Amino acid sequence: MFKKKINYALLFRKCNGIHTFFMKDEIDVILTDIDNNILYLYPNLKRNRIILPKRKVYNTYELPKGSIQNINIKDKIKIIQEK
Repeated sequence: MFKKKINYALLFRKCNGIHTFFMKDEIDVILTDIDNNILYLYPNLKRNRIILPKRKVYNTYELPKGSIQNINIKDKIKIIQEK
């Protein structure tokens, strides 16, 4: 929140809805189930918007705007952690 240029992604576990109040820029949002299968995509979600809680959603990913490209519903997200 309150950042003008977002250049990183955030993962919110056990989160099935969000809002973009207090955001300074648009973001891309991906909602997945517990197995990280994509259920909903919200590219370029504008400020002051609400994504109401959705059934079966377990993870919410917030990414810089323009990050969602060549990604589709039912694709699976794989998280690779750097050591």
